[in-house]
Amino acid sequence: MTVDRKIDPKDIQRLREETKAGVMDCKRALEDANGDYEKAKSLLEERGLASMAKKAGREAREGVIASYIHAGGKIGSLVEVASETDFVARNPEFQKLAQEIAMQVAAMKPGDLDELLAQAYIRDASKTVKDLVSAVAVATGENVSVRRFQRFALGESVDSEE
Repeated sequence: MTVDRKIDPKDIQRLREETKAGVMDCKRALEDANGDYEKAKSLLEERGLASMAKKAGREAREGVIASYIHAGGKIGSLVEVASETDFVARNPEFQKLAQEIAMQVAAMKPGDLDELLAQAYIRDASKTVKDLVSAVAVATGENVSVRRFQRFALGESVDSEE
């Protein structure tokens, strides 16, 4: 494919920082979009979601259990977030995701996993919890999922999800 304009390395770097995609993926997307930054960003998102769908069937037996205790110590939560490898589970971005979801559970009291994933993210209402999980899955190249969670509040009875 012939490229009508030279791709600016700064655009590649900016696209990489925003999408967490690989350098060559960013370069290819910019070439395919003929240098149009927004179009390249859309292409990467489409491609990322397509590759994420392929990975969804892969087994995720690694991961972390994150906890969150709200100020005052009267509300808390535990969340299990799964990945395919322990390498990804140790990734700071993955661990931050688990921590953010634990905080989301404590704050928003979702009834089940589907409700949690559909909720607007408490720090950015333009995103859902599922969007956060998807972004980390695309960035790591692995199947990432929230496996289960439990919220605790003093004085409330605990209803088992299982």
